[in-house]
Amino acid sequence: MQVFSYSKSYLLPHLSPNPSSNPNPVFNSSTSICSSLFSLPRSNSLRFSHKLSSSTPLHEEIKIGKDLKPEQNETEEQVLIARRPMMDLTAEEEAIRSLTDSPRGDDVNSSYSSKIDEKMSEIAKKLPIFEPERLAPPAERPLQINLELALYRAKEFTRLFEFDKAEELLLKCMPLWPEDGRIYVALGKVFVKQLKYAEAKTVYERGCQATQGENTYIWQCWAVLESKAGNTKRARELFDASIVADKKHAPAWHGWAVLEMKKGNLKRARYLLRKGLQFCGGNEYIYQTLALLEVKSKRYEHARHLFQRAVACNPKSCASWLAWAQMEIEDNNNSKARELFEEAIQASPKNRFAWHVWAVFEANQGNIEKARKLLKVGYALNPRDPVLLQSLALIEYRHTSANAARLLFQRASKIDPRHQPVWMAWGWMEWKEGNISTARELYQRVLSIDTTNDSAARCFQAWGVLEQRIGNLEVARRLFRSSLNINSQSYITWMTWASLEERRGNSIRAEEIRNLYLQQRTEIVDDPLWVMGLLDIFDPAMGSIKRMLKWEQPPDSKSKKGLSRAKDQSETGGESSETREIDKSDFDLDAFLKRRLSVDPSKLDELFEDGHKELAMLP
Repeated sequence: MQVFSYSKSYLLPHLSPNPSSNPNPVFNSSTSICSSLFSLPRSNSLRFSHKLSSSTPLHEEIKIGKDLKPEQNETEEQVLIARRPMMDLTAEEEAIRSLTDSPRGDDVNSSYSSKIDEKMSEIAKKLPIFEPERLAPPAERPLQINLELALYRAKEFTRLFEFDKAEELLLKCMPLWPEDGRIYVALGKVFVKQLKYAEAKTVYERGCQATQGENTYIWQCWAVLESKAGNTKRARELFDASIVADKKHAPAWHGWAVLEMKKGNLKRARYLLRKGLQFCGGNEYIYQTLALLEVKSKRYEHARHLFQRAVACNPKSCASWLAWAQMEIEDNNNSKARELFEEAIQASPKNRFAWHVWAVFEANQGNIEKARKLLKVGYALNPRDPVLLQSLALIEYRHTSANAARLLFQRASKIDPRHQPVWMAWGWMEWKEGNISTARELYQRVLSIDTTNDSAARCFQAWGVLEQRIGNLEVARRLFRSSLNINSQSYITWMTWASLEERRGNSIRAEEIRNLYLQQRTEIVDDPLWVMGLLDIFDPAMGSIKRMLKWEQPPDSKSKKGLSRAKDQSETGGESSETREIDKSDFDLDAFLKRRLSVDPSKLDELFEDGHKELAMLP
């Protein structure tokens, strides 16, 4: 095959017929050359030969003229022989070349090929290659609209707690659309809501294989699940895989930063959040989390600026408004906090957290009637939420009667039998009423659901206080120890245990317990100077909501007020606050309910009673 065609006199004007008389050879001995034949045919053109000369020495110079055989009817034929550069070979390549360059004949080529295959197999075993599961699509697949409808129906089933129907529907979709990552994400969330974490991990792993590791949402959901389970190292690896799949996926950056915040690595968290803004642009959750970092350092002005950036990115972000309101409460700016609550419900009128947290805030301010109203509105909009009924039951117990509270607790427990705070609050109320055996049964019900989460830790602590008050001190100590095994950072539990020992006259032991708390406490040292250029993916406002509900009491060992609050809250795991301010807002809640939600405020009690009748029919 003719590749190039050049004039013979132009290509080699300086070559002499005798190679020994050539003072300046084209290729010197410093260059390693593999053999390739160049010939000059009759038509004065240059041809490349596909044959290799294995007999040519490694440092052989160019041979021309009489040393080569001329072609027929050709005089003074000139042929160029050259060698290409030889690369340095690894040990494996030298072994393979030793097999292929053997002088033996073609009759043993098959044996050499088998040896080559064996050698390549050994090399391949050393390479960490991701092998995705190959799922062949069915021959006849339904239209894409069927998948969209199925995903919507599964989401509705999950919202209504009909998990079996959602699971069945998604499992039918999986073999039809195996490459669609949304199916695996939805099914994993169904399992997570049922606390079936092993099944959820299996689904996420299968989804990563089916999508060949290119779906960032599956990686991120898997990472969050591992983070919840306490597998921090594994969670970091999965977050990194999610970012590798798509570096513009903001929830992965945000979720990883939240994980680092929980571990006290604030510098690492800020770095991840900045990278998230760099690749994803302005994001409400990233700005909100950066603001919460500022709140931890008591830099409220910086936090306000970041909250403003967050709501500017998404004015409908209820979580950002609620987190901002929480900061204003900590800064004793209650009027501003109320305005932010109003903004939150206008941004998301059916958000259960907005109604709930605003109601708790009003109850702490002494506006009991308004708190009742807000809780009833929230429940009318979210009839499957047990938390709203739980808070309303506590309000009724403190300001009405225990029987009214029992009805509400029973109603909430039927909505979600696995909701631990409902059973725990109910047990606390029965203990206050003197029903010790009933309270123990309810606490046992809490621990039968899960013994490893924060709710279990609060239950152990509250149960320990119960046993302490009736004189079972050894049982109380064991319960406090069990609570601290789950959450060693609980200031209330440590101080309650120290108080028990002090009342028994063991002042030395009480001091030891206080010192143990100070030694194991996680110190978070923050850098006040950092350049601001900047999704618990699930609900970024939940941490703020918990603090608002006083589930987490900050350490204040030097303050008598802090100690008195810890003693009060040692019974329930919560904290009461004093009435501070009367509602002076101009926001017309009734008009808003009629205009935006079509809810008549005068008929809230009727809607509430209708819900009672519906739940009475549940088994």
